[in-house]
Amino acid sequence: MVSALAFFFLLTSYYIIRPVRDQLGGAVGSTQLPLFYLATFVAMLLLTPVFGMLVARFPRRRLLGWSYSFFIVCLLGFIPAFLAQDRIGARTLGVVFFIWVSVFNLFVVSLFWSFMADVFDSRRAREVFSLIALGGMAGAISGPSITGVLVGLVGVAPLLLVSAAMLGVSLALLLRISVQRAEGDSGEQPVGGSLWAGIRELWSRPFLRWMAILMLLGDGVGTLAYALVADYAKAHLVSAATRTAFYAHIDLAVNLLGALLQLTLSPWLLMRRGAIWALVLPQLVNLGLLIMVMAGGHAQVSVLGYGVPLLALMMVGTRGFMYGMTKPASDALYTRVPRETRYKGKNFVETAVWRFGDVVITSGISGLVKLGIGVGSIALIGVGASSLAAWIARKAATSPDLASETKAGTGQQQTGNESLA
Repeated sequence: MVSALAFFFLLTSYYIIRPVRDQLGGAVGSTQLPLFYLATFVAMLLLTPVFGMLVARFPRRRLLGWSYSFFIVCLLGFIPAFLAQDRIGARTLGVVFFIWVSVFNLFVVSLFWSFMADVFDSRRAREVFSLIALGGMAGAISGPSITGVLVGLVGVAPLLLVSAAMLGVSLALLLRISVQRAEGDSGEQPVGGSLWAGIRELWSRPFLRWMAILMLLGDGVGTLAYALVADYAKAHLVSAATRTAFYAHIDLAVNLLGALLQLTLSPWLLMRRGAIWALVLPQLVNLGLLIMVMAGGHAQVSVLGYGVPLLALMMVGTRGFMYGMTKPASDALYTRVPRETRYKGKNFVETAVWRFGDVVITSGISGLVKLGIGVGSIALIGVGASSLAAWIARKAATSPDLASETKAGTGQQQTGNESLA
């Protein structure tokens, strides 16, 4: 259970600071999101060759240590910045923090799952990845809870210290796993290859192309939900504290749904039906939710006696199924590709390609809003994207360049996998 515990502390670290980032988006609405995501996309492109160099030259233990330590130092560096935000300017600091958190989230989570795909073989991955993701969901639930309790008492700056400490614990656990796996494990050797292999493999490996397209379509639906909720928050929620609490409640609902899926439906689908249905079903759920928004717009629905905006319900459903089902299924498939693809190709798809999709989608939504296009019409675009994503998900799970289940497990050390889960 060490891997699940490491993911718990990793996502606790992120979700402590996520509501602080999201309330900025709620403050400015969807019109400024394209600029935020464009800056994040540029940062990802600049980091791609740097990450490729680290993967090519250094064993995974040093790769983990240096990468996570860099983000810990950054978190500590933001503490005096937030204490001096009156001199720096709240908006300037907020924009920088929004971009940095977006980079931090994608990078550390992608690297975590690349490492997991290196540690477990394909069969074992289908058994335990949902449980590991469940550990992350527990962290994603505890993070907003910690923020909700502490932000009103101590402010933002001390939260960054707590986040850095959580990330440090996660790093220590991952290094422990790497040490346990070091003896006779070729995974401790540098991957080698080109600095630009992640970009090159996107064009040469069919599986990676399908995953990139699925990422763009799935991200399109998720970003569409995020942008529409940002406009709702700007129009209906006046104060920063109210917006922060609103987003924290959304995060809590998302992660409770994700945890429920990881305890029940996701592991059953992965073991009994394979990754195909675990990738396709979330796209069908997105399709149904978007049809509801297309019909209902800004309406509220009653959930357990509380009025909940339909847009918030869509955001909870799309993200809950993405984290609770799509992510464990797609990460399990990466156990069936070469190590260079696991690290470089996977990282490029889940960072630069993801943020490229954010830029395109938020720019498109911003343009549609300025033209006076309503929520229902925007949701109709998402219906088309979800329909196409369901077909792409099947193509990715059955890509001909994926190794067979037997070959994917050949040569990987089995001893100790149970304790690492």
